[in-house]
Amino acid sequence: MSATAQKTAPMPGDIRAMKGGTPIVSLTAYTTPMARMMDAHCDFALVGDSVGMVLHGLPSTLGVTMEMMVMHGRAVSRGLSRAMMVVDMPFGSYEESTAHAFRNAAHLMAETGAAAVKLEGGRHMADTIAFLVARGVPVMAHVGLTPQSLNTLGGYKVQGRGDAAEALVADARAVDEAGAFAVVLEKITAPLADRITAEIAAPTIGIGASPGCDGQILVVDDMLGMFTDFRPKFVKRYAQLGQTGEAAIAAYAEDVRARRFPASEHLFAEKAPGA
Repeated sequence: MSATAQKTAPMPGDIRAMKGGTPIVSLTAYTTPMARMMDAHCDFALVGDSVGMVLHGLPSTLGVTMEMMVMHGRAVSRGLSRAMMVVDMPFGSYEESTAHAFRNAAHLMAETGAAAVKLEGGRHMADTIAFLVARGVPVMAHVGLTPQSLNTLGGYKVQGRGDAAEALVADARAVDEAGAFAVVLEKITAPLADRITAEIAAPTIGIGASPGCDGQILVVDDMLGMFTDFRPKFVKRYAQLGQTGEAAIAAYAEDVRARRFPASEHLFAEKAPGA
């Protein structure tokens, strides 16, 4: 980020202060052009580890590396001048120990210019969150469906139903008390999301949760309709770019095969002698 961007973009404390006010707007971002498109409209952009599935074709987020997060974080930072940037800590980069988590978080922030990092997990990550915050690393927490734990959760299932609700509330309280400046609530029931939003001091950012959350986030490629064969229940598509893009590519292929492209207006002529 430029010096100007750092002066004008909100900081984690500003996001926390939005609790109970105007809803916080956020989207994932992985590239400079997409960051530029959302910069004027989002309070923060998340360089999510979903990049592994969205742009790299991985089956889950588990194969995402620190190097990938740094590369995409740098790309997104070049496109932001107003929105704050948060970068996901990938699987395996923070679970081993608090010291290990700090080294990797500090590396991510130094290499990308991110204002904060995000990590997944509830009560078992509270000590790590507190350790990072005490050392100058703002942390966005993430509870509910945590994609890095899909193998232990049994897949991408709704979390917090029935007897599991109290455990999820305890997770949210723990990360809040540990110092997280915001908490992502993913794929949980709306009443539970509303309860957590009311009971914790940090703003909640919903994804498949409730309109009563303090803010919302979606994977930008999902809400733009980039994928024609994938549509989670909690995603509203604001465009159908996947269909539009496929149609454009088909038209291009047809023009090339029919020798309609390139046409005369796309060609360069020889200059006349002496011109």
